[in-house]
Amino acid sequence: MNPVIGLDIAKGESEAQAFLDKNKPYGKSFSVAHTCGGLSQFLGLTKEIQSQGKFP
Repeated sequence: MNPVIGLDIAKGESEAQAFLDKNKPYGKSFSVAHTCGGLSQFLGLTKEIQSQGKFP
């Protein structure tokens, strides 16, 4: 299984959880505010996982 990031999208703020593999969460779930700062935080997570060679 490739890494996945699950999003529970809601008004104003979403919850996210990344998984490196089946039943292997990457860190803890976190909130993503629907702002430039929140989206920047989310982009940082994806780059962090990518830099570890986890994404193709």
